[in-house]
Amino acid sequence: MKCPNCGCTESKVLDSRSTEEGVAIRRRRECLECQKRFTTYERVEEIPLMVVKKDGSRQVFDRTKILNGIVRACEKRPVSLSQMEATVSQVEAALTNSGVNEVSSDQIGNLVMEKLKSLDEVAYVRFASVYRQFKDVNTFMDELKSLLSSEN
Repeated sequence: MKCPNCGCTESKVLDSRSTEEGVAIRRRRECLECQKRFTTYERVEEIPLMVVKKDGSRQVFDRTKILNGIVRACEKRPVSLSQMEATVSQVEAALTNSGVNEVSSDQIGNLVMEKLKSLDEVAYVRFASVYRQFKDVNTFMDELKSLLSSEN
């Protein structure tokens, strides 16, 4: 690690600890040449997950987009924000653990619907109505019937 004071590349670590979030390690260092102390942070370098949209374009995965959709679907429902955030974390973990660098927006939508189905059925139907773009009442009723039949 290069000293920010003198530029020397030799330093010793005086203290190491995890950050509050546990996503980085904070290291307190001392330059062996000028004896100045400085702090460095060590993080895991992650390859960003890319989302392939229906039109073929690619975007970096953004969990806030999923959270916003779930919040809208759960509006005026007995679902806490912590439950919604946990759902987003489950979706993100499933995508990250799949081992692929690119995932389709369809896969994300289906995964969100699967999680919402067990969380709140009304929120599931709301999300599905936007995600699947129901064209008429019949397609909406078909989805409700499949939801009811899966409960039995």
